[in-house]
This record gives sequence, C-alpha cells and structure tokens, in this order.
Amino acid sequence: MTLPAPTAVGPEFLVTPHPSDVRIGELSRGIHPAVLSTGGLRPALRGLARRAPVPVTVNVRLSRRPPERIEIAIYFIVAEALTNVAQHAHASNVLVDVQPIDAGVRVSVSDDGVGGADPSCGSGLLGLRDRVDALGGTISLASPSSGTTLLVELPMTPERVGISG
Repeated sequence: MTLPAPTAVGPEFLVTPHPSDVRIGELSRGIHPAVLSTGGLRPALRGLARRAPVPVTVNVRLSRRPPERIEIAIYFIVAEALTNVAQHAHASNVLVDVQPIDAGVRVSVSDDGVGGADPSCGSGLLGLRDRVDALGGTISLASPSSGTTLLVELPMTPERVGISG
C-alpha cells in the first residue's frame, strides 16, 4: 500500500495519516468494493472491520439482501462511522449491527469511546444525513459523555428506494 504524501499543517509540523485511516477514508468517499457486489453486506462489512484500527464486531442479521441502493448506502454509512470512530472516539471496541425492521433495515454503529460527537462540527455526519434522507430513511445520534451510537433506519420497499417492482 502506498501512503499519501505528508500534509503540512504548519511550518514545522508534518502529519502523515495512519494507513487504516487512509483506507477507511477512501472507502467512505465512494469507492465501491467488489466484495459488496459479489458477496453482500456481511463480507463487505467484515472487511471494513478487519481494516479498522479498533476491534469491530459485525452482526448482520438479514435473511435476504437489501436492494442494491440500500446495500451500498449501508456500506458507506458504516465506513463513515468507522472513520469517525478511528479519528475521534478513542474507543476500544465498536459494534456494528444490521437487522431487519418492519419494511426496512436498521443499522447501528456503537462505540465505547469518549462520546461528544457533534454533527455540526464536520462534514462526515452531515454527508450521512444527506445519504439517509435521499433514501427516505431516518438517522439519529446519541453521544453522551461516554460512547456514541449512530442509528440509521432505511426503508426497503421498492417505492421508497426508487426502484420498480
């Protein structure tokens, strides 16, 4: 793996991103992995977990694959959440849980870090909100003084995700 060139942050300081931060960050910006298309969410999310700098447990409890737009959205939501954990949470563990709900899917990403996540302080969480809103879903964030939980619910009915049939 080739690391990006160091980025200057001041006349006397250079910062080089950690390799896992770079890889997770690239994924959260839109590189669609082949494993998602061929194998589905379970192996794709487990791949993200293996590359995270924090231990991540992944539970995918879906009996069928979601529509492609939903599956891609879930992947990038988890990628962005793991990027945020790696950069800000100082967590020692993360739990990613994907489960069916009435006519959709619920995605939860919880960490045991320092908490205090604020959606108004960066573009990552705002981008997630935009992605979720575009699919007719809901997003919430609980980030007390210890730990953070991102909860996303996405519809899987054809009329709600812009597919026919």
